[in-house]
Amino acid sequence: MAAFKIKNFLPRTLFGRSLLILVVPVVLVQITASVVFFDRHWIKVTSRLAYAVAGEIGVIVDAYERAAVRDDNDILYNEPSLLAVEKHLDLSVLFRSGEVLPSRQHNSIVFEVWEIAVADRLEHELEKQIEQDFVLDMDFANKAITVYVQLDNGVLVVELPQRRLFSSSGYIFLLWLFGVSLLLLLISVVFMRNQIRPIRKLAVAAERFGKGHDVKYTKPEGASEVRQAAQAFIDMRQRINRQVQQRTDMLAGVSHDLRTPLTRLKLELELIGDSEDVRAMKDDVHEMERMVDGYLDFIRGEGLEDSETITLLPVIEKLSARIERQGVPVNREIDPSIVLRARPIAFERAVNNLLNNARRYAQNIWFKAAIDADGWVEIIIEDDGPGVEDAMLGEILKPFKRADQSRNSETGGVGLGLSITQDIILCHGGEMSLGRSDTHGGLSVHIKLPL
Repeated sequence: MAAFKIKNFLPRTLFGRSLLILVVPVVLVQITASVVFFDRHWIKVTSRLAYAVAGEIGVIVDAYERAAVRDDNDILYNEPSLLAVEKHLDLSVLFRSGEVLPSRQHNSIVFEVWEIAVADRLEHELEKQIEQDFVLDMDFANKAITVYVQLDNGVLVVELPQRRLFSSSGYIFLLWLFGVSLLLLLISVVFMRNQIRPIRKLAVAAERFGKGHDVKYTKPEGASEVRQAAQAFIDMRQRINRQVQQRTDMLAGVSHDLRTPLTRLKLELELIGDSEDVRAMKDDVHEMERMVDGYLDFIRGEGLEDSETITLLPVIEKLSARIERQGVPVNREIDPSIVLRARPIAFERAVNNLLNNARRYAQNIWFKAAIDADGWVEIIIEDDGPGVEDAMLGEILKPFKRADQSRNSETGGVGLGLSITQDIILCHGGEMSLGRSDTHGGLSVHIKLPL
């Protein structure tokens, strides 16, 4: 269960997973380095700075305690040692006679982790260096630190700049650490994109080839493993195209060769005269011609036609008009914005086969086309004919299979229409299924095509 949950959070793309492999170790190293730096370097440096500042304040407090302090501040300037302390130690000393320690100022509120650490460290060192009561005011907003020390007859105020307790080397080190890591990640992203680009090209080429489009992918790129996979795809594509072309040429040759003796038979039968036997022979010849035409249609459905961008509405309007001229109305509900990539002649042949099939058995046809939630073109063709038994739905999609087993020429062809249509739809990367119309009772053809 835990592995399943982790898998759900992993990136789905190769680029995302590769980036994750790089980012996670870098982040862990950064966290470890930062913790070690904070514990071993920054805290120790801060402790030494706080110790030095606390020692200086302790010296000043001791000097004031030993001096004969009067009610004004002249003692500071009358005592050469105290004057030297303020001058050379970057401290500001002020004695307030007769005052008591103030309460903690609101400025002592700090907002950063290192500021809290500095305040705690300085307070700890002051407690060790000074015996008197004191109040520490850390005004980080104004970058100032003030220490109030309670003496016998007043309060000694010592002010010092914030820089006395902060080491700039820590910031520089962290900036360098994170900056180098960020630069490393950026370089890695560029490198990974270059490595993944050939894989994406191969995936696009395979997808286009699977949809029956012309693929101009001839030069493998990338790492040796990617080149090997790309070369395998190129070889596979060439073998498939060669096999399709060989089958197409063979069927075309057989079909055209059969036309010559059939034409001779028709001429000879015309010369013999009219009789019952001659009429039966003519019907057989006519049936054979229809079968040859079916073979040729099947070959044309296998042709390698270039794909184009077509608008669905005018294509269906043209095909529906042909059906309606034969007395069967076609009720249309088509999204006029549908535009898809298709082989125009093959696509029209597929739709025309479906409409003609419905025309033979039904009185009305319904054609619907829209874009579904997944971004695919969804086409539904229904009729009010007798439909097809459930057991035959899968069979009639096979070549030379018909729902009417009698092969009566009045009710259909040789059983290639639906097979050709299915092959065309599959070559376009789509799906086709048959069923019974719940609304009209006849056959329902459901097609999905990518945009």
